[in-house]
Formats: sequence, structure tokens, C-alpha cells
Amino acid sequence: MMKPVQLAELPLVVARATLIDEGMTDRHINALVHAGALVRVRRGQYVDGEAWRALGRADRHRLLTRGVMLAAHPGTTATHVSAAVEWGAPVWDLPLGVAHTTRCDGKVGRRRKDWIQHGGALPPTDVTMLNGIPVSVAARTCVEITTITDVERSLVVVNGLLHSGATTEQEFADWARSARYWPHSLATDLVLRLCDTRIESAGESRFYYFCWRQHLPRPTPQVEVYDERGRLVGRVDFAWEEFGVFVEFDGKQKYAKYRRDGETLDEFLMREKKREELICQLTGWVCIRVTWADLATPELLARRVRKLLDSRRALGA
Repeated sequence: MMKPVQLAELPLVVARATLIDEGMTDRHINALVHAGALVRVRRGQYVDGEAWRALGRADRHRLLTRGVMLAAHPGTTATHVSAAVEWGAPVWDLPLGVAHTTRCDGKVGRRRKDWIQHGGALPPTDVTMLNGIPVSVAARTCVEITTITDVERSLVVVNGLLHSGATTEQEFADWARSARYWPHSLATDLVLRLCDTRIESAGESRFYYFCWRQHLPRPTPQVEVYDERGRLVGRVDFAWEEFGVFVEFDGKQKYAKYRRDGETLDEFLMREKKREELICQLTGWVCIRVTWADLATPELLARRVRKLLDSRRALGA
């Protein structure tokens, strides 16, 4: 099972009032910000500059969320994108400059540049403590995401939460059923039908969506291949076994996940090439390698995939 995205130990977000109480002046604070010793996370809230610069986009969003929580009503919970980030889900192409929260009393605050406070009921059973803050439970987070973005981006988040074990398809289905009258929830059912706990990365989720969108046959994720002695020799990202075609999605995450300690990139690529050749020899299948750049031209990629599937069908693969 894939581990969630590794979350950093976050520095403390400090309010201006706290710094003033400690003897600083606004002039001193501004000088520290100008020098880079402090970073203004949001108005009136600061964090250590060196620690900030060491963080990625997701962890910076987590700091923004904590800054919002400092100023928010005590019954405020991180939801939607902010909950997904706390759960360690991939949040491909979602804006992370805005924190999302919901109040337990259902009240909606004024929308701000860096903060959206959603309405709706949020009973205590829908909230859990995660990384020190209250967040919506993962199954609810799945539904929340589908109400604020499109199917493809939602599917990336939902598959990430499913594959990490944060929730299950059944829990998501139960939540989707209970939230069928939520505003902007028309995409929820389609995401539910497309989601698959076996899909391991944002790139794989996008390829799976691409196949549905381009009316290609639905491939099987994570197909295991064994040698003549029954030993597992590899697992391919997707396969159309009836056509004798498999897909390997090439992305940076794969290089980071599967490279061995001390292994150079060239050594990893050579080992990957040998693995692919062995799978082809054992199965008689052919391989399609897909990259993020390929997904940027889906019609062109679809023509290539369809042509290969048609040729394999004609050969009786």
C-alpha cells in the first residue's frame, strides 16, 4: 500500500500580537520580513523564513491553513483541499493559495483572498484530529473535492485517499449517497464510478481518466506478471490483456519510489528497461510508455493508443 505524501514537521505560525507582546515593534517585524528572516504567511501572521523556504507547496498550504485556524471561529475545521492536503493526498493542479474550512455551526463567513469558509452541516462525527488540527474525515473529503473542481482533478485526490487507506470505496460510496443533494455535486457519481483503489499516483489517475474521456477500453491497473516458475517478475501500471498491450506511466514519482539506495538514474533506467524486456518476452505483450507531456495532447495520444490496440486486435493478440 502506498504511503501518503510525506508531510514535514511544520514551524510555528506566530501572530503579530504575539510578536508585539514579546517586545517587537511593527518596524522591527517589517525589517525581519524584508531581510527574509520572517515570512508573512497571511496578514498579521508570520513564520520563520528559513523553515518556510525548505517547504514544498503542500506544506506551505498547511501553514496557511494553520494561520487561518488561528483567526477562525473555534468550531472551524479544515475541509476540501485543505483536508486533502492534511491527509497526504496528491492535489494535482489544484490552487493551494487558498485555505478551505467549514464551521461546525454551519455559518458562512465572508470569502477572502486566501480563505474560503464553506457552508453546510458538519457534525462531530464528520471531523477527526489529524496532524494537530481538526479535518473532515477522508470519505467526506472525497465528496467535498468533487464539489469544487472537475472530474479529473477530483479523481487524482480520491484515488490517492483510497490507495493510501485513508478511506474505502464503500465509505466513499456511502458518503456520495448521503450527499447527493449537495450543491455542485453532479460530478460525484462519475468520480465514484471511475475511482480505483489500485491506482498509485496522480499520473496514473490522469491516464485512467484519459482512457474514459477518449472512449478507449478501460485498462486493468497494477497487473502482475510471473515467470515460468511462478515467480513475480514485475507489475505493470495498466494492461489490456485481451489486446496484449501494457502501459507504463513515466513520472518523477516513479524514479523516486523505485530507485535503490546508491543507484544512479542511468542504472535505474537500465534496470527498468531489462524488466520491461523480460515482461514482453514472458507475455508476448507490447509496451506503451506514457508521460505527463503525452497527457497534454490527449487526442494525439488517443490516436496512437487506438491504432496500436486495433493492430493487436487484427493480429488476434
